Amino acid sequence: MEAGMESRTSKVCAFVRAWYSGEKQGRLCDDYLAYELLGEAEYKQIHSDLIRKDSALYRKEGDSLESVINRFLLPIIIPRMNFLEKRIERFGKNGEKIQYVILGAGSDTFSFRSKNENIEIFEVDHPSTQRQKLKRVDSKGWEIPKNVHYVSVDFETEHIGEALLKAGFQKGKKTIFSIMGVSYYLSLPVFADMLLEISALSTKGNVVVFDYPQKRQNMSDKVKRLRNFTENLGEKMQDGYDYYEIWRVLDLLGFKIDTLLTPEKVQKKYFENDTEVGAFDNVCLLSAKYLHSDMDLETGREELQKCISQISKIEEAYL
Repeated sequence: MEAGMESRTSKVCAFVRAWYSGEKQGRLCDDYLAYELLGEAEYKQIHSDLIRKDSALYRKEGDSLESVINRFLLPIIIPRMNFLEKRIERFGKNGEKIQYVILGAGSDTFSFRSKNENIEIFEVDHPSTQRQKLKRVDSKGWEIPKNVHYVSVDFETEHIGEALLKAGFQKGKKTIFSIMGVSYYLSLPVFADMLLEISALSTKGNVVVFDYPQKRQNMSDKVKRLRNFTENLGEKMQDGYDYYEIWRVLDLLGFKIDTLLTPEKVQKKYFENDTEVGAFDNVCLLSAKYLHSDMDLETGREELQKCISQISKIEEAYL
């Protein structure tokens, strides 16, 4: 994302959640505040941008907004919202007080939709994106709940842990971390460092939830078009990760994967009887529990560097 610019992909995601909640009546999820947060003018602009003939997502004469959303965007955005919010429900189901950290919060509206005062919410995002979001919240006259904290962090240059602790995050308290929609734009070392910071903040039983694109030698036309689309918005997608890479990093940092939904499993869980929408080609959904790690941040970074170097050597051997 360009310096000083608000995330455009964040707005596109909010648009899809708003469209789905209105047009599809929110079968899998209902983000009834997304449209209001975007505003009518922004909603109409994104609507127009998605079906322009020079859009990377436009394929042929007569493409409708629904066909573009169903093919490229809904299969990623809607399952991950359902997956995440169901996981939050299970995590805090006994009514105990928990923390919920949203890394890359963007135009997420959970803070205003949730009525659970037992969840202390920390929205973490790039300063430009967060600044614009708070302007829109203020213009709507929405009252920010007392249990919500906004934390500005540039993921490429700043430490998440330090910023969260300054904002009132309590290390050792039961916490669920979300990194939805973030990994697409980060190299493995940068994303692994983000997981390391989460590990350093965690206590046994904490959970991290994220989605990630699978690394493939031959990208499908659909994946290429989506990559071109986000790059045109100023946010370049990376190559993605292999499951082995993700597993190695999580294991090193003390996490154990408890749920992994590959595209095939996403298809079965969310779209098995849907004749219009199918799972996206290369997107996985994952949650993992934190067990234990003795590493501090400095040691962790050294070990991660060794781990990623070993992974690179293994990949080179098979190319």
